[in-house]
Amino acid sequence: MPKQFNTFLSQLSETNATLNYFTDFKKIKSNVNNISIKLNQLNYLIGKENLEEAIQELYDENPKVFEVLDILIAVRKNKNAKTLNNKGEIVILSSYFYSVKLIVEYINETGLSEIFKNKNITNLVDYVFGIEVGLDTNARKNRGGENMSKAVSLIFDNAGILYKKEVSNKVFPEIISLGADVKRFDFAIKTELKTYLIETNYYNGGGSKLNEVARAYSDVAPKINQYDKFEFVWITDGQGWHSAKNKLEEAYSIIPSVYNLTTLHLFIDKLKKENVLEF
Repeated sequence: MPKQFNTFLSQLSETNATLNYFTDFKKIKSNVNNISIKLNQLNYLIGKENLEEAIQELYDENPKVFEVLDILIAVRKNKNAKTLNNKGEIVILSSYFYSVKLIVEYINETGLSEIFKNKNITNLVDYVFGIEVGLDTNARKNRGGENMSKAVSLIFDNAGILYKKEVSNKVFPEIISLGADVKRFDFAIKTELKTYLIETNYYNGGGSKLNEVARAYSDVAPKINQYDKFEFVWITDGQGWHSAKNKLEEAYSIIPSVYNLTTLHLFIDKLKKENVLEF
């Protein structure tokens, strides 16, 4: 087992990132479009020497335009976001957006006033588009998992393997060992011998999440595998596992069917021998 696991560990890939992994422009465009009217109105402040006067004029015209000031400092809309005001008091960030006096304070204290006066920004729509691109990097971790699911789907498709995605355990009432909790599996594949319930993930970096996942699947697998007609399969990959290899090794010893992208063909060979059925 240690030798098999070390081989498995050595096979973990360096990346599963395709070019569309890095930035989700569709989501970014949607986020910007949702506030573009307000941003265009805020463009009125650019180049104004007397910002307080310009803010008052704009506020009199439409006070709601200032509700998007948080994104100008790369903070997503969050009703619970807090900050210290100039009196040392903890206040809700959005509380600055509903009076001219506090809006002026916000723009001055954040440094936006100099940016506006000096015309370092010429168009707030373009500026926020750039901010959204930067903030989108935080979503890459989730896209790594999505990419893994896509990669596995593609491999199954190319091999002619029939499968169903996002399958709830409630579809299989005979599996009572999972209790009342609803568990949704990434894939389910049915053969003449059994039904395989499959989870997939990919980790570029470390963190406590990996230990939690390994522990959770070590718990789920025996509960499913106790039924002759069902088997839990875990397809995982990524260099992040090197930081949690002890927990991964423990899971590897508990879960009979653990594959990475390199060894996935072995699972496919097994499926073909058992004759895959339509789900």
